[in-house]
Amino acid sequence: MLVKSAYIHIPFCKRRCFYCDFPITVLGDNSGNNYSPWQQEYVNFLCQEIMATPQENTLDLDTIFFGGGTPSLLAIEGLELILSTLHQHFNISKNAEISLEIDPATFDLTKLKQYQKLGINRISLGLQAFQDNLLEICGRTHRMSDINQAIDYIHEADFNNWSLDLISGLPYQSLDDWQDSLAKAIALQPKHLSCYDLVLEPVTAFGKKYSEGDNPLPLDEIAANMYCLASEKLREAGYIHYEISNYSQKGYECRHNQVYWRNEFYHGFGMGAASYTDNKRFTRPRTRKEYFAWIKEYQKNLGNIDINITSKNDQLLETLMLGLRLKKGVNLCEIKTKFGQNIEAQILECLGTFLEDKLIIFNENTHQLTLTDPHGFLYSNTILTTLFTKLETI
Repeated sequence: MLVKSAYIHIPFCKRRCFYCDFPITVLGDNSGNNYSPWQQEYVNFLCQEIMATPQENTLDLDTIFFGGGTPSLLAIEGLELILSTLHQHFNISKNAEISLEIDPATFDLTKLKQYQKLGINRISLGLQAFQDNLLEICGRTHRMSDINQAIDYIHEADFNNWSLDLISGLPYQSLDDWQDSLAKAIALQPKHLSCYDLVLEPVTAFGKKYSEGDNPLPLDEIAANMYCLASEKLREAGYIHYEISNYSQKGYECRHNQVYWRNEFYHGFGMGAASYTDNKRFTRPRTRKEYFAWIKEYQKNLGNIDINITSKNDQLLETLMLGLRLKKGVNLCEIKTKFGQNIEAQILECLGTFLEDKLIIFNENTHQLTLTDPHGFLYSNTILTTLFTKLETI
């Protein structure tokens, strides 16, 4: 399997949101668009990493995703240098999907047009909520006035392929709040929406303050209703529920993220970024100092890293875990070809109860295994845990 995708981590943020555990560098609320020494240093090291990465087994890049952090805080000069370095070292295909995460109040119309000139053809707008009180509770730096201005900029720039993010299950968030957010999102008609359920990571401010199922978090039943409501309302509005947390208009599924869900190979570059190449997964250090030191060693070793190859069983479990997130699920004929003829019967035996309860469907003619929408998706963690427990020793 050849590599044709790259993830680029841009760590800069105005401040850390209360649910976030990503590796970031805080610039402060007054951070502007200047190509500061901090940004220049980071971009220079990141480009050194790209140039030190072996080119073997890499095709022209077909998808590039700038995530963060808040990539829209990076000055245009930095983005231009990164893209130029990627093109110089790997080449970027003519029809590549190049995505950039952006936040309200971190860009203007001029900057959007500069993104387009650089070849960035997909943007993902991090809204999270349409209620100022919830944005404040989350530690977000933008408010509804910033959201409205951001949408105006997107329309003025005629940026066709854009996505927006929402989070359900937030502290003090009601079902009415969630329904209001869904209605407002649908009215904006983005090509793509990501609707994530809040996860309480222990190291975050929310993780330290709240416990699952406790007030002011929505009750489990309400959180489940939020998930089902999103699936219902967005599908009624013409969106395809193509992945557990993602919806799109036809033809606007995120090509880059599908690389992950199909368990295909990809490069990762930047602080805390993960790579999956040659059946090897590895993650870079999460702090700037350790990441810069790691790159120096990486260059000395000519891009070679001593890491363990993912075992056949781990590859099987990852293929099932990631593939079942997709609406189309996984094909057990393809899995038999790669992992052995007996594996289909073992998988179906593990899933017997869920098949009976119609949470998962197996098509005997096509051998396609899929979770039902929305209830199979809603119980995906339970289903995958069962698979992992019973298949981990095969």
